[in-house]
Amino acid sequence: MPEGDTVWLAGRRLHDALAGHRLVGTDFRVPQLATTDLTGRVVCEVVSRGKHLLTRIDDDLTLHTHFRMDGTWHLYRPGDRWRGGPDWQVRVVLSTDQWQAVGYRLPVVDLIARGDEHRVVGHLGPDILGSDWDLDEALRRLAADPDREIGEALLDQRNLAGIGNLYKAESLFLARLSPWRRVGDVPDLAGVVENARRLLTINRRHPAQVTTGINRRGQEHWVYERNGKPCRRCRTMVQVAKQGAAPFDRLTYWCPTCQPA
Repeated sequence: MPEGDTVWLAGRRLHDALAGHRLVGTDFRVPQLATTDLTGRVVCEVVSRGKHLLTRIDDDLTLHTHFRMDGTWHLYRPGDRWRGGPDWQVRVVLSTDQWQAVGYRLPVVDLIARGDEHRVVGHLGPDILGSDWDLDEALRRLAADPDREIGEALLDQRNLAGIGNLYKAESLFLARLSPWRRVGDVPDLAGVVENARRLLTINRRHPAQVTTGINRRGQEHWVYERNGKPCRRCRTMVQVAKQGAAPFDRLTYWCPTCQPA
């Protein structure tokens, strides 16, 4: 699943390409918008909110998209070959004189009034990469359920928006905390959140997601997707297990020596 930094970067690139430009063509390949045509309207801005993208268009419209597991946006010059996947995976095309923005495998594509944005993102906690980031509010929401496992709590976008499985695992490793530790038993909750925010901020301007400081294949992460391999600190084998209740359970990675229960 894309992390908050991936969505932030996608939003930044779409904004730089589309904002201030008039749409010369649109193609919505989802049933509910199949007859929609936004040709002639101007893209005002593209902003990320956690893992959501809001493409704001004049006449007070917002195109709301969400990547979920494997959605993505690609930018092409007019006439370029599209390389993001087969055509049947395309859900949206927004065209200007200079760019074509092509949305692949997007499970959420909604066109809403600007004033209704709260319906799709109003439930989210503070955006960890947002200009209005509020650490105190995020900590308040996390602490409201002290018996919840910290690994689950960090992934709950209602507490804070933007942390995914990768940054959850890596920030907990750096804090030497088990993913199953109760939120109420975490000695420095602010430190855990700020660790995650630091990692997302460092990575948000480039597609590589490096947490070790080493941008070489196989060395980018401490524990994420390294199950069965030796911990980079202590050489204990990294473990993996599901955490959370289905269907929202996620794999979590940890070192049982560095992150004791």
